[in-house]
Amino acid sequence: MGEIVGAGLLAHVPTIVLPEEDRLELNQGKEITLVTGLRELRQDVFERDDYDTVVVLDSHWATTVEFVVTAQQRRAGLFTSEELPRGMCRMPYDFPGDPELARNIERFADRHGTWITAIDDDYLPIYYATINLWKFLGEGLPDKRWVTIGVCQTGDMEDHLRLGRALAEGIAATPGRRVLLIASGALSHTFWPLRELRDHEASDPAHIFTPEAREADHERIAWFKEGRHDKVLDTMDEFWKYKPEAKFFHYLMMAGALGEHACVARARQYGAYENSIGTGQVHLWFDRPADGWTGAGLPAAPSPTSPL
Repeated sequence: MGEIVGAGLLAHVPTIVLPEEDRLELNQGKEITLVTGLRELRQDVFERDDYDTVVVLDSHWATTVEFVVTAQQRRAGLFTSEELPRGMCRMPYDFPGDPELARNIERFADRHGTWITAIDDDYLPIYYATINLWKFLGEGLPDKRWVTIGVCQTGDMEDHLRLGRALAEGIAATPGRRVLLIASGALSHTFWPLRELRDHEASDPAHIFTPEAREADHERIAWFKEGRHDKVLDTMDEFWKYKPEAKFFHYLMMAGALGEHACVARARQYGAYENSIGTGQVHLWFDRPADGWTGAGLPAAPSPTSPL
């Protein structure tokens, strides 16, 4: 039986992969702590031997008629971003995938009233919400498998929770798997307009697009540190006013896999809460509590006869 042994809500902003001199120039001579935080997280978690697979819930990969999970034996190539090719240009990547896990996630779609397809096409695009984090957390660890699942742009909150439930069952059905989940994306996510943007590139949270968005982010960070995933889920209508990245679907998929309202895992923060041209960015890591994600063993997915 497979299990989820850790999970994180992590920032992937392009700034983190810029050369150091460019980062310092943008940030008034100081290193951004999103970089130092990922380095610390790698040492604390990703260099350990107690996991074998990473599943990235990628806020940049938007599908339309179904959820898609990568199923290649290996993904390798050079990545240039269509969004910012000046800063993310010909970045090499090379890591094993996990076709067995991908197929097991796919087979639980019907049980949870959703649509999931495992795709093994070597030409399937890859996005920097996956690549940037792999560069920090996976590169140089050749035996760790990485799998990506995209958000679905026609789905809503319930659809993404259902994906998470199927993900948890797919992991449980894969013998021996010990999985880390990464919800790759931001909190509030409104960019400054182009003609104003260069005045707001420093990491200081004073540059978050509005004080109200900054306060909403801080509120949710505090809840995560208290293990109050129920509060985050119950106030999504309020948070959507501040346009979280991808409607926070990356987090909702993770929450669906960890027990949703019943999840009691507390976050520890790596680095500071920082600005990226108006958007709220943070690294939060959740270790599995000793008595399980829900405080009563591992989260139980609905039985086939349970209401969906």
